Amino acid sequence: MNTSLIRTGTICYEQEQQTRWSKGVFFGESPFSSSTPLLLCQASLCALSTAILNRFLSPLGQSIFVSQILAGVIMGPAVLGSSPVLRDLVFPISSFYIVDTFAYFGVMFFLFIVGVKTDLSLIRKSGKKAVAIGFSTFLVPLLLNSILGKLITNSIPMEPRLHRSLIWVASFQALSSFHAIVCLLADLKLMSSELGRLAISSSMISGLCSLFWTLIVFTGKQTVHIKEHTFLLMILFLGFMILFAMCIFRPIVRRMIKKSNSKSVKESYVLVIFVSVLGSAIYGEYFGQHFVLGPIILGMVVPDGPPLGSALVNKLDLFITSIILPIFFVVSTARIDFTSISLRSFVIVECLAFFAMLFKIAGVLLPLMIWKMPMSDAIYLGIILSNQGIMEVLMLERAKSIELIDKESYSIMVLSISIFTGILAPIVKFSYKPSKKYITGEWATIQHVDPNTELRVLACLHYPEHTPSIINLFEVSYPHPQAPICFYVVHLVELAGRSAPVLVAHHPGLRNPSHSNESDHIINALRFFELENRGHTTVYPFTSISPYASMHHDVCSLAAERRASLVIVLFHKHPVIHAADVDANAIRAVNQNIIKESPCSVGILIDRGSTICSSTSMLQAELYRVGVLFLGGPDDREALSYARRMAKHPNVHLTLVRFVEDNTRAAYSYEVELDLDLISRFRDVEQMQNRRCFYQEEMVTDSVGVISVVSSMHSCFDMILVGRRHEDDSPLLEGFMDWNEFPELGIVGDMLYSLDSECKASLLVVQQALTCEEYLDDPRALSMRQGPSAAIEMTLNDPRDLSVRQSSSGVIGMPSNDSKVWPQV
Repeated sequence: MNTSLIRTGTICYEQEQQTRWSKGVFFGESPFSSSTPLLLCQASLCALSTAILNRFLSPLGQSIFVSQILAGVIMGPAVLGSSPVLRDLVFPISSFYIVDTFAYFGVMFFLFIVGVKTDLSLIRKSGKKAVAIGFSTFLVPLLLNSILGKLITNSIPMEPRLHRSLIWVASFQALSSFHAIVCLLADLKLMSSELGRLAISSSMISGLCSLFWTLIVFTGKQTVHIKEHTFLLMILFLGFMILFAMCIFRPIVRRMIKKSNSKSVKESYVLVIFVSVLGSAIYGEYFGQHFVLGPIILGMVVPDGPPLGSALVNKLDLFITSIILPIFFVVSTARIDFTSISLRSFVIVECLAFFAMLFKIAGVLLPLMIWKMPMSDAIYLGIILSNQGIMEVLMLERAKSIELIDKESYSIMVLSISIFTGILAPIVKFSYKPSKKYITGEWATIQHVDPNTELRVLACLHYPEHTPSIINLFEVSYPHPQAPICFYVVHLVELAGRSAPVLVAHHPGLRNPSHSNESDHIINALRFFELENRGHTTVYPFTSISPYASMHHDVCSLAAERRASLVIVLFHKHPVIHAADVDANAIRAVNQNIIKESPCSVGILIDRGSTICSSTSMLQAELYRVGVLFLGGPDDREALSYARRMAKHPNVHLTLVRFVEDNTRAAYSYEVELDLDLISRFRDVEQMQNRRCFYQEEMVTDSVGVISVVSSMHSCFDMILVGRRHEDDSPLLEGFMDWNEFPELGIVGDMLYSLDSECKASLLVVQQALTCEEYLDDPRALSMRQGPSAAIEMTLNDPRDLSVRQSSSGVIGMPSNDSKVWPQV
């Protein structure tokens, strides 16, 4: 063979040995001698190592990108690949041609998925703030970092290869991508936060600017030494691809969506789209563009979300991102030769990377000075937008292949991306707390709202089947002209088939194409309820499409903006909904996050059949029995305050059941004073003026007595209200904590839910908001906030003296303390 005809770096191996199937170890052959089992082994090791690293690094605030890069470094020649046994057995040089092709095939479909998830309408919907930040975070670091790179090139001696590519290195470090920011926000569970939405809109602008800039640079570099007019021809054929995608492919896709139902798409439609993706990749390669450009463009014109976008993502996302994509990072990092990196070059490139981050933060600060955004939020936004990911790695690979940057610079820049992402992501995760924005500094509770003013309630539901439960709770809340109620209802939908979360406000007569079709039934029912209660009820429906992990941000921010006093969430178990365990657990996690971060009071509604709509509504029913269990504390006071509003309904009979310790004298405290004050007002006002209100005291000595009383109540009420939090060391609740299956319900709520399976009474567990830090430091500040109406002189040493003091008042319907017979109302 004429060795002069063989190019430098060519690897020769027996083709027959690499393509035939292995007979197996029983015939004396290693499975790794065949290309197919070798590829399967490589894919398995890459996916497994990435999953293990992500499992340990995710709690530390690291994104999946860092785990993928580290897995590539570990599996590459720097660590495990340095062993000749592993390198020759699992990652032989001859296998890289096949595994490289397999990896890039996965990258092509991965970028198509990224395009499908991209909602281009965000560009139109983005406000002036997001547009200004997007352009500023692209132009400012690009210009300043390029100037800095030019100054370093002229003033600091360096290797000739780095000297030729340093300006391009500086410019590429200033780029950003929409996908990297969205993935980071998803890992940090900030997608639905106010800062996350602004970051998504801004990164859409800056990411598209970066994509167009690199496209022009790469096309210009490829044609600079070729015949005339090649650049214009490449741009022309790129324009043909964009026109085909927008004028031919997109109308075809929209026609497919019209012919599909809301939950399924024909397999033939998906097949046509996949073939089109392959054809667009071939078209791009044929006319000198990167093969991933066509799939990105086609993905962007496919409408995101259900039904088609969700179907495409569900069929590809998990397999591509978890199995194939880790191979790409192993192949990419395997090209990094750490021994060839000089210290001087490393310091210079890292210096440019650091200043690129500072310039991006400065690019965020400049426009935000006009909108007067808090400095801390601006810095956090700049840090988020400074992160980079797989899109930047692909751009760097392309720049290396067309010799814009050298191999050493490429290696340092890939390491730089992973280092800065590994540092910046935990900073945001552990220091930025979006829940602080929800604290209004005022008492957002029912107890502290004037009962004769408008009450604002925010209700959350996940399924259309939740609608009857919510509407009947609205009815029993009794909106009337003297005390109107404004209801905000949010339909929470899991984000699927798109990257950016959406919060849609449904105005009467207008239809937003981005909301779920399931919301239509909910909106129609709410409009009908509003029509029946015209004049004293206002309903504002919303649809929130976001990941379960950050869904609570939409609820909390909406409650803070609308100054709601109560947020109602449905318990994750419902008698008419048989959801999968995964979905039920996700809904439960959303409820727990709302309880933890809500700026106002929260109520968990457990519908056990009594509030489900039937032919007879609450307004037409002859009798609806409501009971309140009162052990003391702010949550019980909030539950009683809500029940007092319900008691104004002409068909509601309210019974307040107060548990009192029988064997000891309760210690007097400020909390006890507040409890007695509210009970006194209930007995002096509601019970004296309303014959449908009753007061019952139960003397109990321990938790057994509490269980006995509660067990006798299951058939006496249609709805029971109870506070969520109570004193853990109370003798009345001793031992319940060890058996608490659902902590979000509290001790008493969990006991009511699990004590008697035959109980049909619905349960509302209420938690009062703690919105004022003064209350935690000085409880006496509460009395000043309550105003003169709360200034009732309390001179009792024993809380039980209240019943003795008022026993002669002639209260109607008050049984004696030793009576176990509940009022028959």
